[in-house]
Amino acid sequence: MGASTESPPPEDLTIFDAEPVLRELAAEIAHHDARYHGQDDPEISDADYDALRRRFEALAARFPSLAKTLAPTISVGAAPVAGFAKVTHSRPMLSLANAFDGDEVREFAVRVRRFLSLSEDTVVELVAEPKIDGLSASLRYENGRFILGATRGDGAVGEDITRNLRTIGGIPERLAGAAPGVLEVRGEVYMRKDAFQELNAAQTAVGAKVFANPRNAAAGSLRQLDHSITAKRKLQFFAYSWGEVSQRPADTQMGFLDKLRDWGFETNQLTRLCATVEDALACRAGIGEQRASLPYDIDGVVYKVNRLDWQDRLGMVSRAPRWAIAHKFPAEQAETILRAIDIQVGRTGALTPVARLEPVTVGGVVVSNATLHNEDEIARKGVRIGDTVVIQRAGDVIPQVVRAIEAKRPADSVPYDFPTICPCPVAAEAVRPEGEVIRRCTGGLACPFQAVERLKHFVSRDAFDIDGLGEKQIQAFWDDKLIAHPGDIFRLKNHAADLRKREGWGDKSVDNLSMGIESRRAIGLDKFIYALGIRQVGQATARLLAINYGTLDAWRTAMLAAGEKVEEGGGETNGALTDLLNIDQIGASVANDLISFFAEKPNRDIVADLENELDIQAFAAPVTSESPMVGKTVVFTGTLTTMGRAEAKARAESLGAKVAGSVSKKTDYVVAGADAGSKAAKAEALGVEILSEEEWVAFIEAAQI
Repeated sequence: MGASTESPPPEDLTIFDAEPVLRELAAEIAHHDARYHGQDDPEISDADYDALRRRFEALAARFPSLAKTLAPTISVGAAPVAGFAKVTHSRPMLSLANAFDGDEVREFAVRVRRFLSLSEDTVVELVAEPKIDGLSASLRYENGRFILGATRGDGAVGEDITRNLRTIGGIPERLAGAAPGVLEVRGEVYMRKDAFQELNAAQTAVGAKVFANPRNAAAGSLRQLDHSITAKRKLQFFAYSWGEVSQRPADTQMGFLDKLRDWGFETNQLTRLCATVEDALACRAGIGEQRASLPYDIDGVVYKVNRLDWQDRLGMVSRAPRWAIAHKFPAEQAETILRAIDIQVGRTGALTPVARLEPVTVGGVVVSNATLHNEDEIARKGVRIGDTVVIQRAGDVIPQVVRAIEAKRPADSVPYDFPTICPCPVAAEAVRPEGEVIRRCTGGLACPFQAVERLKHFVSRDAFDIDGLGEKQIQAFWDDKLIAHPGDIFRLKNHAADLRKREGWGDKSVDNLSMGIESRRAIGLDKFIYALGIRQVGQATARLLAINYGTLDAWRTAMLAAGEKVEEGGGETNGALTDLLNIDQIGASVANDLISFFAEKPNRDIVADLENELDIQAFAAPVTSESPMVGKTVVFTGTLTTMGRAEAKARAESLGAKVAGSVSKKTDYVVAGADAGSKAAKAEALGVEILSEEEWVAFIEAAQI
C-alpha cells in the first residue's frame, strides 16, 4: 500500500495537500484491517499499523471535514470468513484506540473529562488490564446457558464458532449463580506459550505447518471446521467485557469483573483499579516488567473508565469506544540485509516498494519482507539495496524497516532510483500528482497488474467471497485468458472442460468452484458497490450509499446525474450532486471518485455486464432499534449547556439518527441551544421542527431503550 507515515507534519500542509494523503492513509488502513482481522495474515507490524493510524488521526484533527469524509472507509476488522454461519452482533464489537506514551494517556483522560464536562477535582477511576494477544470472541447466555459463540468478524457480523468454543474449559456451559436472562460475555481466546511450543513440536513431528506465534495458533485453532481439532489445541479464555445484557449486573467495570468470576469465568489477575492516570501508568510499568515471564503473550495494557454510566455517556467513535484506550508496548527490533526492492502495483495503480530482506528471526518469528510505503519513505530513511537495516515487529506480523545503518553500508552502494515507468507489460508512465505521496501507473485497465488486482478485490472475503476462487486462481485464469472482467467469473462454467484439464483440477474441484460461483449470484447492493473497487469506497461507505439509494438503478442514475454539468449563470444547481454531498460522511473527494468511476464507459459496461449476470438485491437496513430516532437527520446549533456538543452528537447517533452540519428540506429536527443563529432561522423558514435543549434531552431520554 502507499501512504507515508512520515510525510510533512500536519501544520505544514494545506487542505489541498492533506486530501490525497488522508485518502491514501484511509485506503491503506482498510487494507491492513482486512489482512489482520479477516485473514490472520497481516503484512505490516503492529507498530507500522499504529503509525498509520496516528498519522491519520493527526491529520484528522487538523482537517476534520476531510476526515469525516474518509473515516467511513475504515472499519473495525474484516468480513467473516467462509465455512461458518454468520452472526450479527447485537452490539458492535469494537477495536481500541492506541496510546504510545504517558502523555497520550494523560490526554485521553483530559478528553474524557472534557466530553463529560467534569471538574478537575472529580475523580476518574481507570481499570488497567493486560492486553492479551489472542482472538476476540463473544459468548451469548440465555437463562444462564451458553447458546451461541462468535468471532468479532468485521465488528458488525462475525462467525458462529459455538461448537469450537464449547471445547474450551474456561468457558462455562452454565453460569454459576443468578445472572441476567440475556448476557453476552466478551473476551479473548488465547494459547499459553507452553501449549504453543507443544503444538508446534507436534506439527513438526508429522511434517505439518508450524505456527508463527501463539496468536496465529489460537486463531487457526478456533476457526477449525472440525471442532475435535480445536479441542486438542489447549485454548483458554479471559473474560473482560459484555455486549447485550437484559439487566446490567454492576455499576462499575471492576464490579462486572467480580460478577464474571462469580459466574465461573477467568479474568486476568493483573487487572487493577487505579484512582489516577499516574497510578494507571505505574500499573502498566509493573505489568511490563513481568511481560517476559507471563505464561501468555500481551502487547500492552488497556485502560477503561470504571463507571459504567460514564461509559454509556462517552459512547463510541466509528471504530472504538471513547471510554477505553490501549497503551502499547514498544516493538522488538533486529538487524538484517536489504537484498532487493520490488515494486508492486495495486488496483488503483499505486506503485508500492517492498523490501526483500535476508530472513531474520525477530521475537521467534522469521521475517523476510516489509513494505517501504512509497518513494518519500525510501528517501527519508536513506535506504539502499545492500544496506544493513534495523527492522522491528510487534506481535505477530511482518516488520517495518526503521532505518539503515550507514556505518555498515557497502562501498559501491547507490541511492535507490524510484521508477517512473510502471513495471507492467504496457510500460505505462507512472506519475505522481502534485501534493500526493503516491506514484501511480497511468495505464488504467490496460495495465494487467491493476486489472488483476481489481479482480482479486472483487472476489475477496469482504466482497463476493467466492469459495475456491482466491488470488492464486484469479491470476492463473487471467494468465490463460479465461477471465478479463468481473462478469467473466460468472461465465467460467462455459470453460468447465478446459478447467478439468488443468493441473490439480478434476471433476470435483471444478464442480465445487461452479457451486461457489453460483451461490454468489445473489448479492446485496452494499457488497456489490464495495466489490467494484471504487477509490475511497470501503465497506462503510458502500453501505452508506446502499442505505441512501436502495437499488442499483437508483444509485447508478444518481451518480450519472451528479456528474452532469450545470450551465454557469443559469441559477440552477445539480440536485443529484447536492443529495450525494448531503449524505452524512460523504464529502467532495469521495463524491468526485464516484462520479469519475461512472464517467468512464468501461466501468459502466462492467456494471451493466454484472447486472445481466447477477441478482443485485435492494438494500434493506436491518431494524436494530425501536428508537423513534432511527433514520432521522438532526442538526445542532447554538451553545448547549446540559451536555457538550460531542456528547449530544454521540447520543443522537447511538439512537440511530444522522447528524448533519447544515439544514435542508431533509432535516427532521434542529436542536437550538443558546445564541442559535442562521441555522435556526433557516429551519423556521423550511418548516423544520425546532427543539430547545430541554426538549431534546427529554426526547432522547424517552427514546432510550
